[in-house]
Amino acid sequence: MAAAGIDVRACAGEEEQRIGLEIHNAVWPHRAVTMDEVRSFQAGVNDYDEFLAAVDGEDKGSAAIAILPQRPHAGFLLLTVVEDGRRQGAGSALYATVSDWLRERDLDVIHASVSEADDESLAFAHHRGFREIERYPRLLLDLAAIEEPAVELPPGIEIVTWAERPEVARGMYEVAVEAYADVPGGDAEEMEAFEDWLAHDMQGSGDRPEATFVALAGGEVVGYAKYFLTEARPTMAFHDMTGVRRDWRGRGVARALKQAQIAWAKRQGYEYLETANEERNEPIRRLNASLGYRLAPGRILLEGAPAPR
Repeated sequence: MAAAGIDVRACAGEEEQRIGLEIHNAVWPHRAVTMDEVRSFQAGVNDYDEFLAAVDGEDKGSAAIAILPQRPHAGFLLLTVVEDGRRQGAGSALYATVSDWLRERDLDVIHASVSEADDESLAFAHHRGFREIERYPRLLLDLAAIEEPAVELPPGIEIVTWAERPEVARGMYEVAVEAYADVPGGDAEEMEAFEDWLAHDMQGSGDRPEATFVALAGGEVVGYAKYFLTEARPTMAFHDMTGVRRDWRGRGVARALKQAQIAWAKRQGYEYLETANEERNEPIRRLNASLGYRLAPGRILLEGAPAPR
């Protein structure tokens, strides 16, 4: 039941989804995306819905709720309320609505992202019983402040782009199966089948074969690194995934892939690079620090339960 003056409704078509996206981008400017990325995300999940919350007739909050194929036991929630709409009941009303949505699907676990810098939203979540399960600090690299790096290839390694070698997709998937499982928190996720992974992880609107780098040893894929790119942030390239086959780790493959990415981004005119690694992932955090990336507030993944009826 929404509070007096609060109206929650499911988004009726893309125009209302655009309103929700504008709210999201206002609250999360460093994670802004376009409708193209929203459509790609929707195409890759098991179920999805969006809701808007109006305060006295003006839209102030949005909630996107999805069931991810990697974590089908939980609903993934992104709930956002603009600053001048807070403390009026919009967030609580959206939380109650998505809770009913999840109960209709026999789910009793919610995963939600909150900014590390948003104390008010963290307090809102903690007050409702949510607890931290993962933390992803951001790391930024100012490309104007560095020279284009040389790519230090380990012996026996060559680096190509996926655009140059489109036939290596299956090899990248085999690396991904190992890499995703070894990321802290990855043991809670289910790996998609090859064709689904290819469609959802590698062929979305923010994915480009020419911005995906592959490390080969004797023609076999031993690592890959890809960017996520969006027109919502045209000066930024986001490190989406860097993975190395287990038997090739510790030999400089990841460093060479990152150097290739940095060099490409400078040549393409990007102004900065961004990544977010789970804080327990010490090897990639050390690598990023050695390449000049600097810490910035990131996001916290919380786990909780639906609101009581």
